[in-house]
Amino acid sequence: MPIPLEDNVGDIVGKAQRGLRVSDSQLAEKAGVRVEALDQLRGGQVDNDMLRKVAPILKLDPEALVELAAGKWKPDALENFDGLAQFTTDYSGMAVNAYLVWDGETKQAAAFDTGADCSEMMRRATRENLSIKMILLTHAHPDHVADLPALREKTGAHVFAPARESVPGAEMIEEGKRFRVGKIDIEARLTWGHSPGGMTYVAKGLARPVAIVGDSLFAGSMGGGNVSYGDAVRNNLEKILTLPDETIICPGHGPMTSVGEEKKHNPFFAGK
Repeated sequence: MPIPLEDNVGDIVGKAQRGLRVSDSQLAEKAGVRVEALDQLRGGQVDNDMLRKVAPILKLDPEALVELAAGKWKPDALENFDGLAQFTTDYSGMAVNAYLVWDGETKQAAAFDTGADCSEMMRRATRENLSIKMILLTHAHPDHVADLPALREKTGAHVFAPARESVPGAEMIEEGKRFRVGKIDIEARLTWGHSPGGMTYVAKGLARPVAIVGDSLFAGSMGGGNVSYGDAVRNNLEKILTLPDETIICPGHGPMTSVGEEKKHNPFFAGK
């Protein structure tokens, strides 16, 4: 069953508003709409006219926002792609993703985050006869590292985490750190803003480049700029969306997508 988009239009407007520190009254005045209408918009009542009015004020692409509101876009499903698997588990009612990337020849693999439960990941590793050599953490938020003790115990793999986010027992890494599993080369890129040390891992050596981005970027949206919205936006633009268009984006929530699709369809980044 396809994974739904993580954010709806109301979520996107709310994230941009909070990130830019634009109050309801300020947004209503600049857009020439009623404050009550903004509440309705965030509650799910879609008004294309109003979306086109508020989008420029929130530095969002109007047409991408309208397209999302109409349910006209979702990322292409990734089928039969060798060397990459997504695992979605439930963490207190919230769906969270973890990933495996592996070299089909050597059967060496890297795990990215754990989600709430690593059981399905371990079953897939067993089925594919994989040896998980390392566990790379995108950030330390609880939903992404909930099953780290079990995954570490079952695999004996070394754990790496961003230097700005302490994880017990993990080796702290900085931007630019490189890893290798079989023929796959993995580079760490600092894409902080949602969390203090959010890390994106760019893997090359499969049929297409793969970027495991944690909560930096979602299909059609992005993680909330809890630490710095401006830096979150800038890092996504400079360090993820400059990758080749065919690069597969593996987010911490929601479906997988691609750099090319996000440059066209993500309201935060389309047209930039």
